[in-house]
Amino acid sequence: MDKGILKNVAINFFGLVLPTFVSLVTVPSYIHLLGVERYGVIALVWTLIGYFSVLDLGMSMAAQNHISKARASNDEDECADVFWSAFWLNLGTGVIGGLLIYFGAFIYTAYFTKVPPALQHEVYMALPWLAVAIPVANVSWVFAGAINGAERFGIYNTNQTIGTFLFQLLPLGAAWLIAPNLQNVIAAAVVARLIAAWLLGRSALRVLGLKRLRGPRLGTSKALFSFGGWMLVASVTNMVAESLDRVLLGTGLGARFVTYYTVPQNLVTRLNIVPNALVRTLFPRLSAVRRDHADEIARQSLEFLNGVFTPVALVATLVLEPFLRLWVGNVIANEAAPVGRILIIGVWLVGQASVTRILIQSQNNPAAAARVGLIELPIFAGLLWFGIAHFGLAGAAVAVVARALFDYVVLLYLSRIHMRPILLDMLPHLAFLAGSLYLASLVPTLAMAIAACAAVVAANVLWSITTTPALRELARSLLLRLNPRKSA
Repeated sequence: MDKGILKNVAINFFGLVLPTFVSLVTVPSYIHLLGVERYGVIALVWTLIGYFSVLDLGMSMAAQNHISKARASNDEDECADVFWSAFWLNLGTGVIGGLLIYFGAFIYTAYFTKVPPALQHEVYMALPWLAVAIPVANVSWVFAGAINGAERFGIYNTNQTIGTFLFQLLPLGAAWLIAPNLQNVIAAAVVARLIAAWLLGRSALRVLGLKRLRGPRLGTSKALFSFGGWMLVASVTNMVAESLDRVLLGTGLGARFVTYYTVPQNLVTRLNIVPNALVRTLFPRLSAVRRDHADEIARQSLEFLNGVFTPVALVATLVLEPFLRLWVGNVIANEAAPVGRILIIGVWLVGQASVTRILIQSQNNPAAAARVGLIELPIFAGLLWFGIAHFGLAGAAVAVVARALFDYVVLLYLSRIHMRPILLDMLPHLAFLAGSLYLASLVPTLAMAIAACAAVVAANVLWSITTTPALRELARSLLLRLNPRKSA
């Protein structure tokens, strides 16, 4: 794999690690201060806000795609037109979304969640802050897309890390110093987002060298909509699918079960820092190169992801239950650990599918990826409803894994790259994960889990190095860097 790509993957990876650490540290404090019910309500509120990301209209990804192409051809004027057109469009739709959330949040809280009246009142008091959050988020996505389109990942991750620290710590401080209610926590979270958006916007202007304000350009806006329309469809279906499990759990079982599900889900989803770092790096690069070169980069990336991400997922599967007992206590761990272990396989499959998805999208065929989401969404909803009704939390987790596997297979086929070597490389790693799922139930203590981790991870790494020449060469290069005398 190209050394520049590996360097950017490392930058993006470390940019995701620190915010993840802060989240892990603060979650027990949030649950302690707010209680299980109130924490579950906050999770549902942010899920509702997530629905309003549709107002981005695919502009952030379209801007990233067009800016990467414009910079590859040294067209600075086109970069400016793309940035300002996307900015004004997202600001306008964000303001509309802020007005709509008054009604949406009220109806959702009043009729679609099992929330005590006292908590409903706290949500209603927080509605003005929720309205402000929508345009702030909308313009932030454009700023992020511009910086990533220029492949300035160090600048982006610095701003993102500061923003995440603020988002996690300011609400916690408000709950501690003022009062542990939803109004204070959500207001502090929105203030944190506003500060982070200002920092990100300032950096985007500097990266692109923009010194004056421009209005939107009609031709540029049409081009962005042409690309962003299908990206919007993909974003909407993916957003609905990713939040549907929590919404149906809240509707069917109540806020307490949302907490039992959300705690392990948020924890194992943090494992996505590895594929997310890779995908964030690849999208602008794949947008700027020819199809044959893009196919080769994607194939190498999938091999790299198997070799690097599988050991991480194996460790997480085996140590999850002991960690949860130390982190949030036995009561939540008893309910959360079996669900979390199943979800880890889903996270691993999503990471695999993400590479082929962005290959399809970056090469100006986002419609194909979007249609997959449209077809699978009603199937997934039915499977999720059946799983929750008959198997509770575990049924929801199995439905999520089934969706991820469907995504992987279909997107790999649609990407039109040679499937056989990719599947032969992936399936043994999937077998390792399935075996660890069973093994985890036999190692209830942390000491036994660590011993099992050492054995299973060593076997998986040995398999990767033996069967994949590119990974073997990468491992050799790393060893030479650690011991320069051997290269002499």
